[in-house]
Amino acid sequence: MAVDAVGAAGSQPGTASSTAANKAALDYDTFLKLLVAEMQNQDPTEPMDSTEYVAQLATFSQVEQTIQTNTRLEELLKSSSISQAGSLIGRTISSQDGSVTGVVESVEIYDDGVVATLDSGEKVVMGPGLQVS
Repeated sequence: MAVDAVGAAGSQPGTASSTAANKAALDYDTFLKLLVAEMQNQDPTEPMDSTEYVAQLATFSQVEQTIQTNTRLEELLKSSSISQAGSLIGRTISSQDGSVTGVVESVEIYDDGVVATLDSGEKVVMGPGLQVS
């Protein structure tokens, strides 16, 4: 069972999720630097409430955890897509009007969908209106 390319033309797998994780780490470091600078430069006669700092840090931690959760969900969805696409190989697909029909020889997975290559060499975008048997 062969499953071909993962990712859209010109894109690299995992780029979006790794970029989001890197951005979160950068923003978190920036937040901590700003927090320290704010504490160092506050007016000693009217210091800010420490609970406000803790609330800011807690809010930022929640955002960071949400980004990490979304990244893991994206990885899970990609894995599920690969499994589902692999199960199409060797099966017959046909359009509702009968203009396209054939046995799936290979599958390509892109960011925006799945393309099946039939035994006739024809490429078909998998989506609504196709029957798999």
